[in-house]
Amino acid sequence: MGAEHELVEEVDADGRVLRIVTRAEVRAKRLRHRCTYVLVINRRNEVVVHQRADWKDVYPSWWDLSFGGLCDPGEAWDDAANRELAEEAGLTDVELTAVGPMTYDSEDGAVVGRVYLARTDAELTCPDGEVVALDRILVDDINSWMAGRDVCLDSKTVVWPLVHRHLKNS
Repeated sequence: MGAEHELVEEVDADGRVLRIVTRAEVRAKRLRHRCTYVLVINRRNEVVVHQRADWKDVYPSWWDLSFGGLCDPGEAWDDAANRELAEEAGLTDVELTAVGPMTYDSEDGAVVGRVYLARTDAELTCPDGEVVALDRILVDDINSWMAGRDVCLDSKTVVWPLVHRHLKNS
């Protein structure tokens, strides 16, 4: 079964499940859904950024600051974040710090999400083919790095400010 047939939850603005729909319907009708975001930082204080594959249904070939994706129906937030990190980055058994809830509502999508931070120097393997390139950018250089690239808008406008605030306060 292709990704477009995957089942996901359509949710309201508070994250309450309205009904189960296909991923294709979520994309075609811009339905609000649940999603996780995991930003990875190594001990040199570098954010691991990645370029998305050109076949992705949202932001093809764009750069992203976080690993993650749509939650499966009934899937707990932490479980979804760990699953996505393993699928996209090949990282398992990495401690995740919950940074906070987020919402994103724009022409390109509507999300109720959770943002996590993973601190690790483990090697990323990107096993599922969704990631085609990796780079490491110092936390202090992220804003200037983003200025010259197509970066996923949800990561750029919501996830990064939330994580950056968390980093300054911890």
